[in-house]
Amino acid sequence: MRNYLFIDGSNLYTGQYDLLGSKKYLNFNKFINKIQKELKTTFNKIYFYASYSPQPKRLNKKQKEYLKNEALFYKNVKNTAKVNFFNGYRSKTSGKEKEVDVKLAVDIVDFCHQNKLDNVYLFSGDADFNHALIIAKKLKKKTFILALQNRIPNRFAYLYKTFVFILNKNRRFKAFPEQKTKQIFLKDGLIENI
Repeated sequence: MRNYLFIDGSNLYTGQYDLLGSKKYLNFNKFINKIQKELKTTFNKIYFYASYSPQPKRLNKKQKEYLKNEALFYKNVKNTAKVNFFNGYRSKTSGKEKEVDVKLAVDIVDFCHQNKLDNVYLFSGDADFNHALIIAKKLKKKTFILALQNRIPNRFAYLYKTFVFILNKNRRFKAFPEQKTKQIFLKDGLIENI
């Protein structure tokens, strides 16, 4: 089976930052290994889509901590085997991320049409990717959703098997009975201190 993992990297980064704060970050390499072990699968390819936050000319302490944390997290991602890191950009006027979500959705559709994969794994808390997943399903590709406990795309949890990774046991979520979710508690050893 050809398993491709597509990661909305900015969404993952923000989710882990909200759960762990500025003094810690998720060790992406260990996290991927844990996911593969828990799902009893191996990812043939990992596509990570993100953009670095804009840097204002004058930074306050909180902004400096955030940017340092982000840089360490993305460096860790880039040093992980099988990762193809797509770096989008930020609008100079609004600071909003550009190209990232579109590139991710187009890649899913493109790879499915080219029959490069059998299973689509999408790591995102954003339900905007639904149309790409509908096309994958029409092309007979199995689709799975991965999410952090604070970034669950609830709409997807009704449509696709969804694996929710718990980083912070004190911030639990409750799934609705109709949702196709499975919670996976992550133990220590996946978090790096700054």
